[in-house]
Amino acid sequence: MAKVIVTKSLENSINKKFKEESVKIFELIYSLKDNPKKGKPMGQVGGILIKELRYKSFRFYFITDGYKLKLLDINEITDILIKFVRMSDKKDQQKAIDEIKVILRKFGKEGF
Repeated sequence: MAKVIVTKSLENSINKKFKEESVKIFELIYSLKDNPKKGKPMGQVGGILIKELRYKSFRFYFITDGYKLKLLDINEITDILIKFVRMSDKKDQQKAIDEIKVILRKFGKEGF
């Protein structure tokens, strides 16, 4: 089973923006514990894979170890870490992805 972490700033943003609907969003996010291959790949920086989950017109971006996710079977994935880092709507999608890539290049995954 994968470990899912949501950054505190993202959690606050989701709660502030979606109010009662945030429960559904967190269910979607934590569903990755059982199915870590879920999500659409958006890019890769040095072995760290950037993926997105969609909820209506919003995108939630997370980073994970791309090599483990690609090579291992779902049953073998036990120590993979999935970290949600950003949220955007459709019009700011590319801007959010570029920001994530810049942070990963400068600081690595510890930048989040």
